[in-house]
Amino acid sequence: MGIGELDREAHVPAGTGGAAAPRTLAEALRARGDEGLAALLRARPDLLSPVPNDLTQLATRAGTRGSVVRALERLDRFTLQTAEALAVAPDPAPYPVLLALLTGDDGEPDIEAALPRAVEVLRDQALVWGEDERLRLVRTARELLAPSPQHPSPTGLGPTVSEATAGMSPGRIQEILTAAGLPATHDPVSAVAALTELFTDRDRMGALLDTAPSDALAVLDRLVWGPPYGEVTANPAPPVRWLRDRGLLLPASPRTVVLPREAALHLRGGRAHRSPEPHAPALAVLREYRPQVVDNAAAGQAYTALATVEELLKSWDQGGPAVLRAGGMSVRDLRRTASALDVTEQVAAFWLELAYGAGLLASDGEADERYAPTPAYDDWLDLPPAERWARLATAWLTGTRTSGLVGGQDAKGRALSALGPDLDRGAAPEVRRRVLTLQATLPPGVAADPETLLTRLRWERPLRGTTAGTAGAPDPGSGAGSGAGTAAGGAYGVGTGHGSGHGSAVGPGVGMVHGPTDLRSRLALWTLAEAELLGITGRGALGSPARALLNLPLAEAVAEPVAEHGVELSVAASRAATLLGPLLPEAVDHVLLQADLTAVAPGPLRRPLADMLSVLADVESKGGATVYRFTPGSVRRALDAGRSASDLQDFLTAHSRTPVPQPLSYLIDDVARKHGHLRIGAASAYVRCDDDALLGEILADKRSASLRLRRLAPTVLAAQTDPAALLDGLRSMGYAPAAESAAGDVLITRADTYRTGARTAPAPVPDGPPAPDTTLLGAAVRAIRAGDAAATAVRKERPETAEVPARASGALPRTSPAETLATVQAAAMTGSAVWIGYVNAEGAASQRVIAPVRVEGGFVTGYDHTADEVRTYPLHRITGVAELADDQV
Repeated sequence: MGIGELDREAHVPAGTGGAAAPRTLAEALRARGDEGLAALLRARPDLLSPVPNDLTQLATRAGTRGSVVRALERLDRFTLQTAEALAVAPDPAPYPVLLALLTGDDGEPDIEAALPRAVEVLRDQALVWGEDERLRLVRTARELLAPSPQHPSPTGLGPTVSEATAGMSPGRIQEILTAAGLPATHDPVSAVAALTELFTDRDRMGALLDTAPSDALAVLDRLVWGPPYGEVTANPAPPVRWLRDRGLLLPASPRTVVLPREAALHLRGGRAHRSPEPHAPALAVLREYRPQVVDNAAAGQAYTALATVEELLKSWDQGGPAVLRAGGMSVRDLRRTASALDVTEQVAAFWLELAYGAGLLASDGEADERYAPTPAYDDWLDLPPAERWARLATAWLTGTRTSGLVGGQDAKGRALSALGPDLDRGAAPEVRRRVLTLQATLPPGVAADPETLLTRLRWERPLRGTTAGTAGAPDPGSGAGSGAGTAAGGAYGVGTGHGSGHGSAVGPGVGMVHGPTDLRSRLALWTLAEAELLGITGRGALGSPARALLNLPLAEAVAEPVAEHGVELSVAASRAATLLGPLLPEAVDHVLLQADLTAVAPGPLRRPLADMLSVLADVESKGGATVYRFTPGSVRRALDAGRSASDLQDFLTAHSRTPVPQPLSYLIDDVARKHGHLRIGAASAYVRCDDDALLGEILADKRSASLRLRRLAPTVLAAQTDPAALLDGLRSMGYAPAAESAAGDVLITRADTYRTGARTAPAPVPDGPPAPDTTLLGAAVRAIRAGDAAATAVRKERPETAEVPARASGALPRTSPAETLATVQAAAMTGSAVWIGYVNAEGAASQRVIAPVRVEGGFVTGYDHTADEVRTYPLHRITGVAELADDQV
């Protein structure tokens, strides 16, 4: 931002400039009320880091390139089109001129009705300032949005006649005037003005174009909506020569011509955009169900989500896959996990990232680093099912980890792995919440069409639709515009046309497929698929628990836009759990044992029963009823965990609604009779058994060759392998050995013993500064007002001396230590306020207005109007002091 726009000497003291039109952005901000300043800081929270000292500093920060880019990225399409129209309008532009650029010569009532709101949004966000008679776009925004050869305007317009003829020889300009039928002028400035008047006069311009050849008009038709540049040869065709001779095409380089902005606007009928979009696109209805059907479908999927996460982490109870050196899981481990869960790799990555984001899964941090459940997983298992779901849903809604990126590549071409780095996308929480909120605008039970949902999101944030790191890449489906983006991260070559063309059907897992190329649309499609997997939606429509989680009305469509209610997420999650609880299937405490060595669980099992049965049997099939199968290996697993055959028989008898089948009883007794008959310990490893014939049988078996066994005694064999490998080897041969400790006792192993150390869930990576709360906004506005009052306070004039030269207005006061002490002592006795310059311990200088109340021991204590509190300052850090003018006291 230029110095002239923020010149401190042009400032009007607070409270004295309300009637006059503002001359700078700082003056416009100074004329606002506290609510207006709070609205600006709320819409652009980056302006608060740190809190500006005064309004001049706030205006300077609001005009920096990075801050303006962030503000432009958060504008909807029509508000952005309004800013783009202002960028090609004269500076300053009256409101009627802006209106004409958007409506054209014929006018359009919808645009006329929507334009005041768009201008007010731009003004509230300090992107536009000034009264309606003199609207000014801040200089940085004009530089970003105005046409230039390097960055063509999204409007498709080119430079003005004045800009395009800069550097052209006076003789050539006079030749253009003569060919266009205009009288010659005495200087180039008046010649350019005459040509501009011709192009902006509807009647005279129409008469000139009536004489143009049809091929020349065809050339103009190709350039009129942009891009306005075209290449020509050294000997152009007659239609191009006719246009060039009359200034309708002006040279941009030796081989390039450009259509002047004034001529293009005439051909467009005065419109800056081909298709202004004053209203947000409406959402179309995909399907409609009864709300109860949606809630039941969502609850069923929520139960499946809980079972899937529990199954995933239970399979990692003894330690999960190894962590790659660069972080994350290997492709092979992800494929193995997907096979175990019977889902695709993308869906498996979603469940992994969900558990990781909820703090249920982490790396153990050991030298041989592996993934494993955290202690928080055990706490999570103890919660009621509805509360477990609420915790998962909350972690998903607020997390920035994006599982849809797994399998892709980062900016350096490296593969992105599940649970690995570089999967955070700061825009993910905002897109997820916005997608769900838009779905809530439809009546309960109604599923939105994904295509119209994407179109709506592109309208709301047209500049945020570009893929991160591809500045200048056009938004898919845009109808007009081309060119490069800005280095600050926004793609300002994105066209403002409408359309998309990405067909998709939303269902579990469908949105995992990479369709659109822009990140925001991909996040939206992933949100639809993940919400269905998690039970946020049922059959594509938002369920009642999800509405409670978003703090939205349960029985009606929400108004647009949705207002923030300020309810804490934990409270909303508790409400959602309360609504979901009755919809989930009730846990049962029994199974049905069958003669084919299976057990059928008619519903979700209660925790103790489920834990024991998962050790005693293997899951054979899942669905509405889970089928478990008893095998020798599963029974041996239960015996290894310290259970006896009688314990297992009693457990099955107590929890089965049918008698224990005889085959199952025989299986348990048979495995128990063999279990522990062989004992294995560490020598390196040994096998001992009271039956020396059995040991001889093992030695004679060719399958034991790899174990390298030799007899030490009639009842002892030694092995040249570790005990774990020896256990596995003998079990694979059909024996049922048991491990023993150094004391000779049977070593009991449990499947749920390994956990990582205490871990916190990964912190979301924010997309810019966090939104400030009401308390922070109020304190910031008071601090800015107080600092501005100190910076603009009128001081009494001091007589100039050779020792104390005159200082420019706004500079820190300079007085001798004796003068400083005398002035603050006098102010303390009279109760008056003074203006001081102060340098803190870090060397930062500031200006303050204080009312001293006590001066002693080298310190002055007084009420600081800038900080709005009583403070104490060391006298040696006060650079100088000045009395306030009488009208400021």
